[in-house]
Amino acid sequence: MTAPAGPSRAHVAAMFDGIAHRYDVANRVLSLGLDVGWRQRLLARLPERGRGGRRLRVLDVATGTADVALAVARDPRVERVVGVDVSVGMLAHGATKVQAAGFDDRITLCAGDARDLADHTDNDVVTISFGIRNVPDTAQALASMGRALAAGGTLLILEFAEPTLPVFAPAYRFYRRHLLPVVGGTIAGDRAAYRYLDDTIATFPSGADFVRLLTEAGFDDAAFESLTLGSVHLYRARWPGTGHA
Repeated sequence: MTAPAGPSRAHVAAMFDGIAHRYDVANRVLSLGLDVGWRQRLLARLPERGRGGRRLRVLDVATGTADVALAVARDPRVERVVGVDVSVGMLAHGATKVQAAGFDDRITLCAGDARDLADHTDNDVVTISFGIRNVPDTAQALASMGRALAAGGTLLILEFAEPTLPVFAPAYRFYRRHLLPVVGGTIAGDRAAYRYLDDTIATFPSGADFVRLLTEAGFDDAAFESLTLGSVHLYRARWPGTGHA
């Protein structure tokens, strides 16, 4: 099982730079506010402690405007969060939110690529929310995230999926294909970005197929749970290695 080739880093960065100024508003509207609950479910899956009993060191990949980084940093189990993203526009908005929340001492945001996290090792947890399908090489990114983890570390991934429930599935696909580009494009000013969202969800491996990708990348105990009638999956896996290449 292999993931389809994704768009180039430059294409993804430019697309998200263009919608960064309205990205948070679009997310709240298009998800009907459910994105807040998805992040809370991810937080509930954080381990209780890190390597050697320390507080958790977390790397948030494709951090965007730092919604997940902020949510994670507020958890008392967490010592610090580093967020990386290819879009400098998204990071700029995220930095403003981090400063406004008074979390400058616990959250560091920097430019980075999911396929090369060599500067971010020894993490107890790596998270990536709704970003893995945008990475040009999924297998390379998963292996890189594994190497960013300490031995026994946890990978948590939130990602959209194709629901299969008989009534909900066709209604959701209609919304995603026809309404989401119009509403999202109106809010953020780029309909093409939201048409791209539909394309990537429809073609990206999910469920058991994505669990196989995690296993092939070297993770163990990989599993997933379905959220919101199967439209979102939360994946969890353990990295058994040393945390270094």
